[in-house]
Amino acid sequence: MSTSSQYLNEGVRPREVWAWASYDFANSGYTTVVITAIFNAYFVAVVADNAPWATFAWTSALSLSYAAIVLTAPIIGAWADAHAAKKKLLVITTIGCVVGTAALYFARPGDLAVAIVALVISNYFFGTGENVIAAFLPELAKGSALGKVSGWGWAFGYVGGLVSLGACLAYVTVAQGQGLPAAHFVPVTMLITAGIFAVACLPTFFILKERAQPQKLPSGAYMAVWSRLGETIRQASRYGDLARFLVCILFYQAGVQTVIAIAAIYAQQAMGFGTQETLLLVLLVNITASIGAFAFGHFQDRLGHVRSVAITLLGWLATTLVAWLSTGPGLFWVAANLAGLCMGASQSAGRALVGYLSPESRRAEFFGLWGLAVKLSSIFGPMTYGLVSWVTGGDHRMAMLVTGGFFVAGLAILAGIDPERGRRAAAES
Repeated sequence: MSTSSQYLNEGVRPREVWAWASYDFANSGYTTVVITAIFNAYFVAVVADNAPWATFAWTSALSLSYAAIVLTAPIIGAWADAHAAKKKLLVITTIGCVVGTAALYFARPGDLAVAIVALVISNYFFGTGENVIAAFLPELAKGSALGKVSGWGWAFGYVGGLVSLGACLAYVTVAQGQGLPAAHFVPVTMLITAGIFAVACLPTFFILKERAQPQKLPSGAYMAVWSRLGETIRQASRYGDLARFLVCILFYQAGVQTVIAIAAIYAQQAMGFGTQETLLLVLLVNITASIGAFAFGHFQDRLGHVRSVAITLLGWLATTLVAWLSTGPGLFWVAANLAGLCMGASQSAGRALVGYLSPESRRAEFFGLWGLAVKLSSIFGPMTYGLVSWVTGGDHRMAMLVTGGFFVAGLAILAGIDPERGRRAAAES
């Protein structure tokens, strides 16, 4: 049996999986450079001039963009199912994110309005596109191989993050060697990131096929889409395990999204890292994240999706405890790379389990709900961190300890999920 016939659905060629994973490669530069490694610390230290409220302002701006996604993701997912238009939507979201990222070039010291508007726009389109590309996964992979193929995508995505971050690091090193300030070289890294995203996503649009078929809508199409979404919510009890896992995602992703949003801020504000040291740290974390996603993808289908998620959550809990205990760079490097391994594995395992538990006819809709849960977590997770750091007078270590509580809650909720029962419920719908 060939690899393609073993893991992929009938008619799916390996080059399509590569094209699908290419989008993870392309968009990972945005979250790595803008959200995790460079612009977040720049926003706090330069744009907001290290004001006491700077971290809270950063998390609030992100929360605003996630709130917009929360309000639109379910209807966008339902509309994509009805019109078989995932690829068309992906084009729109890609253009929006690329343009918004490039606009961050104009955020200079004191330009809070410019920085916040461009951040909200770019992150909205990034998050919406993330939902759309995830909905292609069940069309490509067999149910027994969702974890493996999802892991390929996440692993390739972290390689993309490495490429973007490496290009930015090379430029930053040269610029700092010439004595240029952050207000000069950070904006240029936004253009580099936008350019790599625009080019690297092209295989997705040229090769990946839209296999879904349009579903005829009655008159008043938009009302019909809302009715369909309402029906999904009303019948949620039929998919109890999926619903429970979406709540689980809400909690544990609050911790994951917090770490992503404040990584460079924590490194510089709590650990005293400089820009180059922070970039090297995130670069190495992306390598461990890629290894984690790829390696764990090969094991999670055999381990079981729920058990796989549980293992990663235990790893995340250990990460926050080690970071809290860190008083210097040495132990923090350990925590950061443990976070990398857990990040790749947990993202891959979570996406695969949603696909495993989703009814075939409503996969885009349920991936929209997955995105909804992640974005809700992206609101209250980082906001909680920002509030704790503000109230405690900038105590980032205490804020990190509070973040660990999200993983404890996720583990407690996960314990009640039966994946095979959930799979049967999805198949019977």
